[in-house]
Amino acid sequence: MAQTNSGDRTHEWFVPAFGPLKFRVLMGLLFLPYTGMVLAYTVIGSMLAPAIQWERVMAILLIYFLALGIGAHALDALGSKHIKPWGHVFSVRQLRLLAVFSLLAAYGIGIYYMLLHTPLLWLIAIPEGFFVLAYNLEWFKGRFHTDGWFALSWGGLPVLAGYILQTNQISLAALVISAAMGCLSLVEIKASRPYKALKRVPTMDREEKDLSQIHTLENILKSISLGVILLAAGMAIWRGWV
Repeated sequence: MAQTNSGDRTHEWFVPAFGPLKFRVLMGLLFLPYTGMVLAYTVIGSMLAPAIQWERVMAILLIYFLALGIGAHALDALGSKHIKPWGHVFSVRQLRLLAVFSLLAAYGIGIYYMLLHTPLLWLIAIPEGFFVLAYNLEWFKGRFHTDGWFALSWGGLPVLAGYILQTNQISLAALVISAAMGCLSLVEIKASRPYKALKRVPTMDREEKDLSQIHTLENILKSISLGVILLAAGMAIWRGWV
């Protein structure tokens, strides 16, 4: 079956309206507000540690930016077999190279810490490595491409990753906060799916209720992504001042 460019997303609220097409598509491909949410989860987990090692906060941010922001989203563009919202601005080969090099870099940083300081981080690195492939490439007939697995892999586990990289431990507080952030990710993905479906409807076919729903869902997505990012920033500022 031929691949389609259904649901072009180059005019989304998170895609810059300026610059050449390739730059705009790259920014869209990174899904920066949603990537920012996941990066914020790692910071929130890190801030739960009794003592903060700030270079490790930077390390976990870089790990997840490479692995999720670039790697997972490049794989997602490859795995979306019937809908190509970013078209073919980036070739299959370019997307594969982006995914491979970003994931290798992310795991290279992670392995350094796991071998020398935080071996418990393997408990997060292994399932996250599985999810980045199984979810985004829709392995096992898409069995892991569900809202629940999304909430776990890109909501709950990043919190634990941030905490473990600081402490090499797991605490009850970290588990509870991890579950809470997983719930916020579930809200995000539950709003995102109908939003994307409505945006794929040709403009001329949209009814007034569709436009209203698009506006409502878009506001939910903006609010939850910004809220999580501000929460992480506030916690980091607070811990930096203590």
